[in-house]
Amino acid sequence: MSYRMIHAARRLMCDKFSILCTIAELNAKQTKEDEEMRIRIKKVRDDIPTPGYAYTSDAGYDLIAGEDVIIQPGETVKIPTGLAFEIAEGYEMQVRPRSGVTSKTPLRIALGTIDASYRGEVSVICDNTVAKNDSPQIYFPKIIGGCTYDNSRPNEFQEGTYIIRKGDRIAQGIIAPVVHAKFEVVDELDETTRGTGGFGSSGVKTSYDKAVSQNGGALERLAKEGE
Repeated sequence: MSYRMIHAARRLMCDKFSILCTIAELNAKQTKEDEEMRIRIKKVRDDIPTPGYAYTSDAGYDLIAGEDVIIQPGETVKIPTGLAFEIAEGYEMQVRPRSGVTSKTPLRIALGTIDASYRGEVSVICDNTVAKNDSPQIYFPKIIGGCTYDNSRPNEFQEGTYIIRKGDRIAQGIIAPVVHAKFEVVDELDETTRGTGGFGSSGVKTSYDKAVSQNGGALERLAKEGE
C-alpha cells in the first residue's frame, strides 16, 4: 500500500471520528434542551421579573408577590403573582412554601396545584396564624424579612399584622409530571400487615425505643457493658 493511500485512509478515519463527535455533541445538546422544558408565561402585571432558578440543582423557582398585600391576624388572603403560565399537557405546576417564610414568620403558604389547562393569573393562598385580636391598636405591620414596615403613616392594625410587599419572594413553583389513574371498583382489597390502621397507628416511638421498653432496659445495660 502506497504512502498516499495510507494517508488518505488515515484522513478518512479522522473525518469519520470528527463526524461521530459532532453527532454526539448534537445529541447531548438536544437531550439537555429536552430536559429543560420550555414554559410560556404571560406577565399580567407591570415590573414582574421572569421566574428563574437560583441554583442549577434547585427543584423550585421563586414566585413573587405582584402587589402589596396586608394580612391581619387570622386572615387568609390570595396574593397575586402577576404571572399566567402555559403548562404542557401531562404536567402540573405545584405551589409550595418557602422555608424562610415558614420558619421565620407565622405566615403559612397553602399547597396548590395549577392544572395545565388553566390560563389565568396564578395566586398564592396565605394564612396569618397569629390569633385574632378584637381590639385593634396602632401598630406598624411587619414584613416577611422580620422588620417593621414603617411608612410614617401608622394605621389601625392588630399586633401581628404582616405586609407582603410587591416583589417579595413568597412561595416556590415546581413543574411535575401528572399520572392519571384508572379506578376499578372491587369487593375486597389486598391484605397488608398494616391493614386498616390509620392516623398514629405506627406510634411515635422508634423500634429501638420499643425494644428497650419491652426488655426492661436490658438493651441499654448490654450497651453499657460493651463500652
